[in-house]
Amino acid sequence: MSNPKVYLAACQYVLLQEIATPELKRRDIAKSYRLALESQFDCDEVVDWDAVNTAIITRWSISGLEWIKKQAWSGQCFAEPAGRTTS
Repeated sequence: MSNPKVYLAACQYVLLQEIATPELKRRDIAKSYRLALESQFDCDEVVDWDAVNTAIITRWSISGLEWIKKQAWSGQCFAEPAGRTTS
């Protein structure tokens, strides 16, 4: 049985809201970024990536943006961080 595809609606709005939420961490944003990437390709949603990336840089830095993008594009954002267990 294959996993169902998950899409994110209103990708840009969700990302900008999450970036502005102090309780959320880079890993949280990377997960939404990944979902937005997949959703825009399948749903033809237009995302202003310049606005999203600028908001990330404003909150974290250019290196923060690079980390988020690496995690999102690789899918590593959904992996359990090293040293942590789920049990």
